[in-house]
Amino acid sequence: MPYASLNPATNQLIQTYASRDARRLELALEQAHGAQQAWAQTSFARRAEVLRKAAQQLLAQRDHYATLITLEMGKPLREARAEVEKCATACDYYAQHGEEFMRADPVKSDAGKSYVAHQPLGVVLAIMPWNFPFWQVFRAAAPALMAGNALALKHAPNVPQCALAIESLWRDCGLPEGVFTNLMIEVELAADAIASPHVHAVTLTGSEAAGRKVAALAGQHLKKCVLELGGSDPFIVLHDADMEHTVDMAVASRFLNCGQSCIAAKRFIVVPQIGDEFLRQLKIKVEALKLGDPMDEATQIGPMARADLRDGLHRQISDSIAQGAQAVTGCKPLGGAGFFYQPSILDRVTAGMCAGHEELFGPVAAIIRAADEDDALRLANETRFGLGASIWSSDTARAERLATQIQAGCTFINGMVKSDPRLPFGGVKASGYGRELSRLGMHEFVNAKTVWIR
Repeated sequence: MPYASLNPATNQLIQTYASRDARRLELALEQAHGAQQAWAQTSFARRAEVLRKAAQQLLAQRDHYATLITLEMGKPLREARAEVEKCATACDYYAQHGEEFMRADPVKSDAGKSYVAHQPLGVVLAIMPWNFPFWQVFRAAAPALMAGNALALKHAPNVPQCALAIESLWRDCGLPEGVFTNLMIEVELAADAIASPHVHAVTLTGSEAAGRKVAALAGQHLKKCVLELGGSDPFIVLHDADMEHTVDMAVASRFLNCGQSCIAAKRFIVVPQIGDEFLRQLKIKVEALKLGDPMDEATQIGPMARADLRDGLHRQISDSIAQGAQAVTGCKPLGGAGFFYQPSILDRVTAGMCAGHEELFGPVAAIIRAADEDDALRLANETRFGLGASIWSSDTARAERLATQIQAGCTFINGMVKSDPRLPFGGVKASGYGRELSRLGMHEFVNAKTVWIR
């Protein structure tokens, strides 16, 4: 089955691409392994030069790359531009700090000299999703390449033009052939790629189900892996929150990228004192969002990326309403061409409903009414996920105390959850394990080698 580039705003086929078979996959991985051996011997200055050139090209060709993103997965063009810019930031960050992060750490011991050296692992297989088709790849590639690894990309099948453009970009910036490889394989061949002796580690951003499969395969072959999976991030609004700012950030956090983000706020947990007012203001803001052609600069909500994703979201919402949730606004797909879904709010959601315990990967906010602050904390942790969380309160000291009790990989106070190259990113529980970004993310795919000298 070929890779297909389909415009989700029009349901029109753009182009199809043939995928690699098992023989061509193994040849590509063998080439990647050989290329990595040479790349690992290059200087940090040389690697940094390639990353800086990549940052420059991303910015110079920003509008071109943004258009590819919008055409293939439907996010508004202005959001796609911001995604490309963020990729450039990550490349610059690791170009600047990568050598420092890879420096040996001296350790006092019974030796005359001992230290921990950080050396590249080899070829990292990156299995990446469609929702941020540039950013997800670059946040894995920039630290891996700077560390001296090679990266073999198995991208989502609905964003082949983005995958090809990224591969071309690295080649244009002087990265040797094979150090970054776009595999263009069917999902069934991912197991072969993980099993290949030329692959040394795996990083996956995807669903919980995909994470379980990849973790099992990686474990079977004793390959290191990092998993960034789904989330159902709580957005906890306390009685003393700055309501106007909090509602603005609620809309931004939930409806960015049509709600198709693992770290989007998904469960809005409100205490009784402000629950009704929060909902009133949120409804006004959500109903004012402009839904339409993602190529239009005024559009705030584009289509969902695929028809099956839209239909699956509607089943979750319909089931939640049948279970007692209240439809406040939206909660229906739009007719006509394209995979559009109305910006939606569900109120009176409980943990037993689909909207309370499943990840809603689309433009719908689920409101959960807490009995009090302690109950809000309990509800926040009453999920199998643990990616991000946010707390909204004018008493930042109290919010910080609550943050220590949130079971998540990151907690933001009076700010929406986001990824930042300077900070480690990842989850706990069913949201995965391992970290991306920062020094910690770079060290996920290095050999921390002890050197002891008498």
